[in-house]
Amino acid sequence: MALFIWTMMGLALWHFTVFLPDNFYGGIVGAFCGALLGSILFGLLVNLGVPGQDDVNLLTGFEAIPGALAGMGLFWWLGVRQLRTQGRLPAH
Repeated sequence: MALFIWTMMGLALWHFTVFLPDNFYGGIVGAFCGALLGSILFGLLVNLGVPGQDDVNLLTGFEAIPGALAGMGLFWWLGVRQLRTQGRLPAH
């Protein structure tokens, strides 16, 4: 059940990328993958595995937030790096 909750939290946070410029590696699909992979991996890392059904509570969803943001941040950084090497984004 916790894996499902982490996945849904990553999916929920991914919806807010519509307000950002499309600089993600792989576009909006890359942001989706980053959010899901980040939320699941961070949830597994925090709990050292998938907790049982009796160990799931309201705070289980909040465990996925840092991972989803980190995953989307990683895909954002990879996308900006790719766009800069292609010359489609100005270098700072």
